[in-house]
Amino acid sequence: MATRRKAKGKAKGKAKGKRKKAAATKTATRRKAARKTKTTSKKTAKKVSSRSASIKKTKPTAKTSVKPAPQPASREQRIGVVTHYYSHLSVAIMRLEPGTTLQIGDQIHIHGHTTDFTQKVDSLEVDHAPVTEVGPNDDFGLKVIEHAREHDAVFKVRL
Repeated sequence: MATRRKAKGKAKGKAKGKRKKAAATKTATRRKAARKTKTTSKKTAKKVSSRSASIKKTKPTAKTSVKPAPQPASREQRIGVVTHYYSHLSVAIMRLEPGTTLQIGDQIHIHGHTTDFTQKVDSLEVDHAPVTEVGPNDDFGLKVIEHAREHDAVFKVRL
């Protein structure tokens, strides 16, 4: 019985289209070395004028970043946080921090990720009953002029 010979073009385990690299000859490596030496460029000397020679260049120092001006702490005091907002009524439910109070006529500043406005307190309600002053840990409703979001900070502005 005759056995079949494998085709020379296809070898097992190799991808199609790959060729074997030709063995490097001495002349080919010499050509590569010659090319490498030719590709290096010569540095040209810069002409220096008498005026620029007398000016000494300084190296730049570390980068300085511009920081935004902090809000004056003496004008605003954090008094609470927004816990809920009713958009159809434009009412924000807030909780005051211990040791703080809020009255009708006070100026407040509500600040959050996308919220930043100042307004005068016109109406306060606790359990749907109007009040003139709220104390610490009170949950109360406040009519607001803009959209407020949960977790927005509430500051009392001192005039």
